[in-house]
Amino acid sequence: MLAQAKIEGPDIDFAGLSPIIALIGGSVIVLLLGLFRSRPVREHLVPFFSLVAIGAALGLSVWQWGERADLIEGAMRLDELTLGLTILFCVAGIATVLLSWRHVAPRESAHGEYHALLLASLAGMVVLVGATDLITLFLGLELLSIPLYVLCATEMRREGSLESGLKYLIIGSVGSATLLFGTAFIYGAAGSTNFNEIAQAIGEDGIADSALLLTGVALAIVGLAFKASVAPFHQWTPDVYEGAPTPVTAFMAVATKAAAIGITLRLFDVALIGVSDVWQPAFAFLAAITIIVGNVGALGQSSLKRMLAYSGVAQAGYLLAGVVVASQAGVEAAVFYLAAYTVMNLAAFAVIIARQAERPDGDDLGAYRGLGTERPLLAWPLTLAMLGLAGFPLTAGFIGKFGLIQASVEGDYTWLGVMIVIGSMISLGYYLKVVAVMWMTTSPEPDEARTAGIVAGTPPVIAGGSPEADDARVPWEVVLVAVVFGALTLAIGVYPQPLFELAQDAAASLEGLL
Repeated sequence: MLAQAKIEGPDIDFAGLSPIIALIGGSVIVLLLGLFRSRPVREHLVPFFSLVAIGAALGLSVWQWGERADLIEGAMRLDELTLGLTILFCVAGIATVLLSWRHVAPRESAHGEYHALLLASLAGMVVLVGATDLITLFLGLELLSIPLYVLCATEMRREGSLESGLKYLIIGSVGSATLLFGTAFIYGAAGSTNFNEIAQAIGEDGIADSALLLTGVALAIVGLAFKASVAPFHQWTPDVYEGAPTPVTAFMAVATKAAAIGITLRLFDVALIGVSDVWQPAFAFLAAITIIVGNVGALGQSSLKRMLAYSGVAQAGYLLAGVVVASQAGVEAAVFYLAAYTVMNLAAFAVIIARQAERPDGDDLGAYRGLGTERPLLAWPLTLAMLGLAGFPLTAGFIGKFGLIQASVEGDYTWLGVMIVIGSMISLGYYLKVVAVMWMTTSPEPDEARTAGIVAGTPPVIAGGSPEADDARVPWEVVLVAVVFGALTLAIGVYPQPLFELAQDAAASLEGLL
């Protein structure tokens, strides 16, 4: 009788899963295309199909905007928060493919494998932010992380890249294991892995004071703090960002942080909202520490990648304010600032990649002396990115920080809003230093620049390289990314309403659950 019993599988909404299917399918296709020996296929067709796959996922996400449904028996949720962050991931993915098109990393690691890993990581991010089940959460986190461990080490002939991949693997594994233990404790206390059922158990079964649950919450905070680069769990960030290939660093800086903050919003503001009196003070304390540690750590950096790594730590502190207040305004402010942060950072990293193509010491602050006169098309995007990250008016960063401060004040965390202001004041010391170097100093002589490259341990790009020869080595697609995202930094600051509406829709998708 049992053998004849009909086993019914879960009802699968393929339309809801279509962005993930597009990314996973694209990953398989580019991996197979990478097996061809033809150089044009590997160097041009593979990244082209990566763009097609990401573009398809982006289009499918836009097509489903406004849809709300549970996917795979409640394992995932299709709503504006999931779709909005998916759109953000796709924008970051398109920029990363363009930045990687003629970079050394895909050449050394094989183009097919590089782009397949990138698409797989994007799919993991979509699974993660859509997760409404602890098991799905962990699966998404691992699908996101494991490809990134490899991508960090894709410049296999450079020691720093291999070291970066190894450090990220070790620290990332510790973070994942901590989160796994946390979810196991939460499951043990609540008796379910589903977010809504966990929230129901906390509210109705009186387990809010359970030591098992509170231990799980603490471990979950630590595990997600590792992924979001929250102090004091940020130690890996500067070394990994500096050592990884710069396109991968750009991708990690924006997409990974967005994914970590996205699932933090859903897990704590939905499943664990019943114990908010426990985790809100903890997150507020971590946010304050993170803001100070990140901004102070960035002050003494001469490497722009390390500076942006510490800057990213500080930005994680700002974003936690949106989680702490546990309100619609907090979610809206966090989603808006995630989009603004993505735009500003991609502009900055694109300029770094362009400068690295021109000079071997392109990551060093000294390489940007006189850039405003020498390369205004690169100097303006980097200037706008620095001003935006600092929170200057008429930039995306100013609007985003204003929203986070307002949400903090309305949520009775005024002191945290003050910390955001103090952190922004400290950040002027390193953001404006970059702007001053570009516009208020003169460009070094060619011999001096070449000597700087030799001191940095890297041979010069072109012996006796002239500016004209260097121009030929800057890929046009890198300049395009810098200009587009630099312009968006300004455009969002001047006219933020469209992004506001998207963030409001994303926050409204959690309405009734907060």
